[in-house]
Amino acid sequence: MKFQRRRSPDVSVDLTPLIDVVFLLLIFFMVTTTFVREGRMGLELPEAQTEVTTQPTEPLRIVVSADGDYSVNGRALTDAAVRTLMAALQEASGGDTELPLVITADGRAPHRAVVRVMDAAERIGFGKVSIAIRPEEDGGA
Repeated sequence: MKFQRRRSPDVSVDLTPLIDVVFLLLIFFMVTTTFVREGRMGLELPEAQTEVTTQPTEPLRIVVSADGDYSVNGRALTDAAVRTLMAALQEASGGDTELPLVITADGRAPHRAVVRVMDAAERIGFGKVSIAIRPEEDGGA
């Protein structure tokens, strides 16, 4: 007995509905996305000047130890309060907020200790604040 072979219909996948769904998802995500402007730190970049200064000003130096203790121009502070730090900065600068301020922190110093110095300097009105760094000795590898 000879059976007749049935031909299987050609199987094809219609991609049109899939493409429609992808476009709808794309439009949905574009419409529902919120564009948030993250807070940015205002930076004032230095400008080149041809004027020669006659007397270089000695910067104020704040050292933050690994324990979070402070010293301003070599004088250790009694506590780590912002008020104490502000008073020491006022005294060391003589009220001149145009002096450059250099923050030198130990690599193991808590981040909040460095931020506290920056906060105190900003509250007083210092505009020239730098953070001292040591270049890597291993070439960055």
